[in-house]
This record gives sequence, C-alpha cells and structure tokens, in this order.
Amino acid sequence: MGIIYADLRLSNPSRPDLEEINAKAVVDTGALHLCIPEHVAVQLGLKIVEQREAKTADGKSHLVDYAGPIQIEVFGRHCLTGALILGDQVLLGAIPLEDMDIVVDPARRKITVNPASPNIALSLALGFKAHQD
Repeated sequence: MGIIYADLRLSNPSRPDLEEINAKAVVDTGALHLCIPEHVAVQLGLKIVEQREAKTADGKSHLVDYAGPIQIEVFGRHCLTGALILGDQVLLGAIPLEDMDIVVDPARRKITVNPASPNIALSLALGFKAHQD
C-alpha cells in the first residue's frame, strides 16, 4: 500500500493564545492514538496527564508521556484527543480517524472524508437507546 501522509492542523483548545501548528502526519490504521514528537507538545503547551506503556512496531514496550487536550483538524473536521509523546514525526492513528469519520483510500494513498457522510462526520452510537418523549 505504501506510506500515506495527511496535512493536519494541531492546536491546544486550553491555550487559544498559542499558534496552531501545521503538521504532515503519517497515517497508520494499525496504530490507535495520535503520536507527536516532544517539540510539538512543547510548542502547543500541552499538559502531561499521565504515563502510558506503548508498544511500537518492533514489538518493544516504552513508557511514554500522554498529554492533552489536543485538537486535530483535517478537511474541516475536528476531534479532541490526547497524544502519546513518542517519535520524531506526527502519527495519526485509528481513534482520531474514526472520531472525524475520515477513511483511508489505499489506491490513491490518501485520506478523505467518508463518502457515505460527506457533509458532516457520522458517529455510531450503537446500543444507545434514544429517549422517547
């Protein structure tokens, strides 16, 4: 399939006084979280929430900082999440992709909005029973 990249805007909703960051991210549906380098966390003034154990593709486990909140924006869609402070490049994982209803187009090696919901992100809330008046 090859490597897929995406242009993102990252910001700290707790610090609107700080500039947003444009980032080119590796898209990895095998990863769950957003991963950012330490310098991005510093630039955004993110607060370290806790440490988490992260297993990397080489099978090794690492104790890393988990920081947030961080806002991701792509194609006019947003999500709020936390980020693992790990690596030297931004990595966009499956959880924020799902949250923004963004899909991977492997043939074109890009991401796009879900064609089934092109105007607004769709979220599934299966098992939730709506209140009937």
